[in-house]
Amino acid sequence: MTPDSRVVTDDTVHSRLLTHEEGLEAELVYRRHGDRLVLVHTGVPEEIGGRGIAGQLVRAAVDQARAEGLTLVPECPYASRWLREHPQELNGISIDWKSA
Repeated sequence: MTPDSRVVTDDTVHSRLLTHEEGLEAELVYRRHGDRLVLVHTGVPEEIGGRGIAGQLVRAAVDQARAEGLTLVPECPYASRWLREHPQELNGISIDWKSA
């Protein structure tokens, strides 16, 4: 499966972005505080690791923040690293590095 063919869904009841591959679930857990989207934890099962899944989940959070005018707060170490390594993805996004 390619990253472009994966579907990321927003499980708003449990505050997480989800995608599935090979019957396994990967997630990015978040919290919403007003106009802030706090990225708490990215989890990808080892069996499907190394396929860009975590990055796709962070990209989905970036897209959500852009669409809704939210400020990202990257508490998750992986999300923080991904955001720093992909500045080209962050046009129009506000990031609060100090609160993370």
